[in-house]
Amino acid sequence: MKNMKDFKNIDSIVEAHQVLGLESPDHPLISLINMNNPRLRKNFGGQNYVLNLYHIGLKMGDINAFGYGRNSYDFQDGAMAFIAPGQVISPGDQEEGGNISGWMLLFHPDLLRQSNLSDKMDTYNFFSYSLNEALHLSRKEKNSVTELVHKIEEEYNQNIDKHSQIVIISTLELLLNYATRYYDRQFSTRTNNNKKYINRFEELLKDYYKSNKHIEIGIPTVAYCGETLHISPKYLSDLLRKETGRNTQDHIHSFIIEKAKNKLLNSSIPVSKIAYELGFVYPQYFSKLFKKTTDLSPSEYRNLN
Repeated sequence: MKNMKDFKNIDSIVEAHQVLGLESPDHPLISLINMNNPRLRKNFGGQNYVLNLYHIGLKMGDINAFGYGRNSYDFQDGAMAFIAPGQVISPGDQEEGGNISGWMLLFHPDLLRQSNLSDKMDTYNFFSYSLNEALHLSRKEKNSVTELVHKIEEEYNQNIDKHSQIVIISTLELLLNYATRYYDRQFSTRTNNNKKYINRFEELLKDYYKSNKHIEIGIPTVAYCGETLHISPKYLSDLLRKETGRNTQDHIHSFIIEKAKNKLLNSSIPVSKIAYELGFVYPQYFSKLFKKTTDLSPSEYRNLN
């Protein structure tokens, strides 16, 4: 396991440009970087960084060199990735002359301060997706997002005035809303692949209780499910929501409540003991969840039937 000393922080746009071997940025809080820039540093010597900036990137060409897999590609025209501040990045070493193009848009959280977009950033779950869950774009979609980032670049390259911040942020929000639309399209076009994940998820829950993991470590968490399925937790929740209308937490709770119903109807075991047998540390949390789900307390459900 790496020591934190092995990681370097990138806290500003200026520092990002320095790491990438580029000249000083034109704006202190946002920068569009062309992957074809001949000055762009290609070799990072295995260095890891903590990126304390937002990153939106579109990679084309030899995408594998930047860590994107080639599984389940919907399109070969471009892969778009989103990274939230505080994430560890390990840039791959790109061979000289490698066939890669595209752009990356970096912006500091301070850019969004005192804007409505700042409050909305947590709703864009794709900033928490893994790189292998990148957004794969058609040519038309790629052109649309690229046009928007160039509008942002054009705006911050002009003489900054009182309207600049508003225009940049509104265009950035439009870009994120397009990304949301395109991810919805991607979930829809991957229905068969998504169903495989759903089946694996359902089997995971069954195996979890068969192997008594609930006794050892408590009720299954969203993070555990994502890690076991090798998928980021928020991507799993969004996938399930698109396919079933319910997120991961809802599915876990529904699974547990069904098991609880069987125990309540087929035994006289006290409610508190049933809660412990299902993996709850606090029986009152089980009772609260049961009533929230069924509109009845466990005792009321048992007596009703």
